Amino acid sequence: MEKLFSISEAAKVVNLTAETLRHYDRIGVCHPCKVDKWTGYRYYSAQEIVKLNTISAIKSMDLSLEEIQKILDFNDIDEIIDFLNKAEKIANEKIANLKKIKTRINRAKSFYEIKSAINDKSNNFFILQLPERVIMLADELVTPTTSNLWDYHRHFYSQIDDNHKNDYTFEDLAGIIEKNGKTNMFAVCKKYGKYSDLQTLPAGKYLCANCTE
Repeated sequence: MEKLFSISEAAKVVNLTAETLRHYDRIGVCHPCKVDKWTGYRYYSAQEIVKLNTISAIKSMDLSLEEIQKILDFNDIDEIIDFLNKAEKIANEKIANLKKIKTRINRAKSFYEIKSAINDKSNNFFILQLPERVIMLADELVTPTTSNLWDYHRHFYSQIDDNHKNDYTFEDLAGIIEKNGKTNMFAVCKKYGKYSDLQTLPAGKYLCANCTE
């Protein structure tokens, strides 16, 4: 016997509300397979579950319910598959954009967390205890200044060829490291690939500065 879902169970499975399913029934987008004539309760089969998930997928293309209904009424299944492929592509683009937004949010949060930790608000330079981290050394910058902090990320990204720029993410924090009598600014890598200027920063105290992209 085929398993049937109550409207609340079906709504949970497809991550919609029961009222949304009632609305879809009223406007003819997706009817339940069975309605109890005594109680009026709606029941959904696996076929309606698939249809509801398909509607949610196509809605990612920002189509109206009327347009979605026309697509679902296609006799050619290949046409529906084509629309679903387009919906998948749009969904992937939205996910990529959300990841970029999340990266910007994390950068801003890191910036304000560091600002909050500094007692002397008038001094942008401070000593910070850092754990062992992967860093990239600047090829030219040797000390953070007010002017070069504005171009902090731009400088380090410019050291990476265009094909690998997306492989790197830097914290909003400039630091100075002295090694073999030579001083360099460094960028702490949050995400990184393989690059010749990458080095390991041992745990310890370093002179750092706040920066914004």
